Amino acid sequence: MTYLLVALLGLVAGVVSGLFGVGGAIVIVPGLVLLAKLPQHTANGTSLAVLLLPVVILGFLQYYKRDQVNLPYAAFVALGLFFGALIGGRLAGMLPEPALRRAFAVLLLLVAGKLLLSK
Repeated sequence: MTYLLVALLGLVAGVVSGLFGVGGAIVIVPGLVLLAKLPQHTANGTSLAVLLLPVVILGFLQYYKRDQVNLPYAAFVALGLFFGALIGGRLAGMLPEPALRRAFAVLLLLVAGKLLLSK
């Protein structure tokens, strides 16, 4: 049953990613922690492992067909993500699980607050 639940989580994350253009981690990480009962560090690592596969290519192509992708920006963001993930992975390894979980929750709250309060 857990594999079915995790596959459903992936489907929901894919829909949310395609719909809002967000990284699936805002759905995948909390889902893996709360539903699949993974430790925070394992949920983070699993979410990053998902990015190793070209899982969003079909959603990207839908936006690309409508000329709604800035490829130079995407390349620079990807470059930053490449090195940033290395730094972030090392930093996460230094934090105890409760601190990492709280930091992730604060990030989600800050993003949500900014979106709610912006015009």
